Amino acid sequence: MGIERWIRIIAGSFILISLALAHWVSPWWLLFTAFVGLNLLQSGFTRWCLMEDILRKLGVKDAANRRG
Repeated sequence: MGIERWIRIIAGSFILISLALAHWVSPWWLLFTAFVGLNLLQSGFTRWCLMEDILRKLGVKDAANRRG
């Protein structure tokens, strides 16, 4: 699985978890949802994503660099 797919899975999970926390714990968790959304938006414009850098350091390969 490539970095792009991991980013989508992680971002979607963060959003769903923060929505559940906002419902059952505190509405302040919606700020985390907004943070994830803003990061996705800025990465679309700047082509830089912190999660991408983190995943690369953890050894996840780009889909274009994978063989097989």
